[in-house]
Amino acid sequence: MAQLLILTPAVDSEVLPSLALLSHRVRQVPATSSQLINTPSCDLMMVDARKDLAAAKALCKILGNTGVSVPVIAIVTEGGLTAVTPEWNVADVVLVDAGPAEVDARIRLAIGRSSADSSNRKIQASGVVIDEVSYSAKVQGKPLDLTFKEFELLRFLASHPSRVFTREQLLSEVWGYDYFGGTRTVDVHVRRLRAKLGDLESLIGTVRNVGYRFTGHDDA
Repeated sequence: MAQLLILTPAVDSEVLPSLALLSHRVRQVPATSSQLINTPSCDLMMVDARKDLAAAKALCKILGNTGVSVPVIAIVTEGGLTAVTPEWNVADVVLVDAGPAEVDARIRLAIGRSSADSSNRKIQASGVVIDEVSYSAKVQGKPLDLTFKEFELLRFLASHPSRVFTREQLLSEVWGYDYFGGTRTVDVHVRRLRAKLGDLESLIGTVRNVGYRFTGHDDA
């Protein structure tokens, strides 16, 4: 049994009638941008795209761009199928008149694919777990309070264990080619990151006269 959240312009028991025949817990909320700020926890979201396709598409794109970690399924009419494209950023679509078996299968498959993808997007090494989906990291089970750039630096180094990167390379990969600051900013972020890693600060090793690398040993 999954927790489902339906984003719809108006509460309507006919959004997807087949859900009433399934055991999933269903909650409907207004399909507004303000509602997305405090979205209730769920295993899967459904967007009501039966009538206003443009608004539904915009909402789906917002959900995708804000990093929602659960799959999104669009509920459409048969005529609306032709309007759904990859730009919608949805895991699947389901027809409003689909039977309970089909609806249940689409829900299970979407959640299953999402869980597998989330597992594949976690980096685990030397007591550090980095979740690329939720932009979070833990050390020995304790959450790290990282800024975005600190997270990106840790993620990049941990994605290439033992490989040495110069400060210039890290600036290019983490900060981007359009960054005009000096290489000192890399040293500053490494120092802050090490402080937050605490006892595991040596995971970020210094290779003298070259740069930094992610390692399980202290090479500083």
